[in-house]
Amino acid sequence: MRISRRLGMMLITASALAACASPGGNLPPLPQTTQSAYRLGPEDQVRVTVFNDPRLTGEFRVSDAGTIALPLVGTIRAAGRTTPEVERAIEQEMRQKNLFRDPSASVQVISYRPVFVLGQVERGGQFPYQPGMTALTGVAVAGGFNYRAVRDYVSITRIDEEGRPVEYRANREALLQPGDVVTVFERRF
Repeated sequence: MRISRRLGMMLITASALAACASPGGNLPPLPQTTQSAYRLGPEDQVRVTVFNDPRLTGEFRVSDAGTIALPLVGTIRAAGRTTPEVERAIEQEMRQKNLFRDPSASVQVISYRPVFVLGQVERGGQFPYQPGMTALTGVAVAGGFNYRAVRDYVSITRIDEEGRPVEYRANREALLQPGDVVTVFERRF
């Protein structure tokens, strides 16, 4: 009887501690990332400038398939590539199609895929990504933390190399990537 009573008290204590555990405490930490060359993805919008031919110059959106379609040149794979890599691919395609002897193209990102901020913020939703954006600046563009928010950390859901969403626990200074979903947890009283 004494053992079962002690066991019961231990279970009640363990349940109470579990209820007080911090939200998102079981999430893996966000892997360390450094700012590197931006890689294009679906829904990014780019401006392609082909020197000496305004017919090939224009603004293009990266398709869901990860490509951009240029007049006369055709379809160029853009997703997963940096802008200089896309420039070289466009120039190579123009050479192969004998459009120019010595082509020169420039690619510039006009608008990035958005980030999404959810949870205990004033105005959650979709927001434009800016290079160097952190979890805290993402919360700031969403109107800031509301009065019920956990302010020390957030969760970031990011698409991995295999195309699957993975949720991580991250500090306020964590660098965001386009397409990230930031969730601000509710504080428990």
